[in-house]
Amino acid sequence: MKIYLAGPDVFLPDALEIGRQKIEICRRHGLIGLYPLDNAVDRAAAGASLKIFRTNEAMMDQADTIIANLTPFRGPGADAGTAYELGYMAARGNFCLGYSNDPALYTDRARRFTKVKARDGRFVDAEGLTVEDFGHNDNLMMIHALDLYGAPLVLPREKPADIWHDLTVFELCVGMAAARLTSAS
Repeated sequence: MKIYLAGPDVFLPDALEIGRQKIEICRRHGLIGLYPLDNAVDRAAAGASLKIFRTNEAMMDQADTIIANLTPFRGPGADAGTAYELGYMAARGNFCLGYSNDPALYTDRARRFTKVKARDGRFVDAEGLTVEDFGHNDNLMMIHALDLYGAPLVLPREKPADIWHDLTVFELCVGMAAARLTSAS
């Protein structure tokens, strides 16, 4: 089973090392991890962003499963690119797994970035825009993509000290994918 390893991990200073660690965890479980930075793209070349997009989609097309790191990135919610990748894989009917190293509810995380108050039976932010409040850890589209096409979002009991390098809940997802492979054979 090939697993596409989505997430903002690719932006970390040690992104290649994190990718190697994730691939090794997959290997230990009898799975093949596909990490986006394994695609060799010259970022300085003309058309580099489109080439990255196409090579990442080609990698997803090879994958049976996605494990999406939905740990909040540069705001209260998941990385936009990772959200796209999760949607892409769900639309293809692939098995979808996701995790977040921040177990806080979305509304609580939104409060870290803007003033949130109750108004007319809903929560609104400093601009008067509704803050989604369904008791989820992220946007309902990602939560239900996981529920309907895989398994519920995997969360730690407590936020780890290093949300970008702690791979505990990632490994739980890999174990779930391995169990699915075992039960299918």
